[in-house]
Amino acid sequence: MIESAILWLLAALALPRVGLSAVFMVSFVAATLVPMGSEPTVFAVIKANDALFWSAIAVATVGNTLGGVLDYWIGYGASKTFDQERSSRWFHWLERYGAKTMLLAWLPAIGDPICTLGGWLRLPFWSSVAYMALGKFTRYLMITWLLLRVPDGFWRGVAHWLG
Repeated sequence: MIESAILWLLAALALPRVGLSAVFMVSFVAATLVPMGSEPTVFAVIKANDALFWSAIAVATVGNTLGGVLDYWIGYGASKTFDQERSSRWFHWLERYGAKTMLLAWLPAIGDPICTLGGWLRLPFWSSVAYMALGKFTRYLMITWLLLRVPDGFWRGVAHWLG
């Protein structure tokens, strides 16, 4: 059953055209606790149509931030159930620095759980969303900018090696 769900998700994300809807979907799902990256999709869309640079960055930021908001609300709901876990070092660190810790939401592997813990701790919602969005926007901008600096010959070599 899990395998069929994963296959369905992958088919749904393989939208018929490369476009901003795919960027949004992949960025949203990647920001939840599902382990996947959205940067390759953003890069592929921009590489296919460089006129979409700012649109793709903006759509990815919105999708990824909304996924972080979902994580926040999951944590908010879980806090009512598991309040005794507040003694861990993560909670002390998040309580100390507050909503500013959401700047780290862009980090691979720990960014999404940080959003969840932010909701768990009931950090200020709009401040958390603003910091999440700022961190995610900066990540998309920097990673895409760096990937666009790699020569096309390198990407052709990677495609040849994979194919």
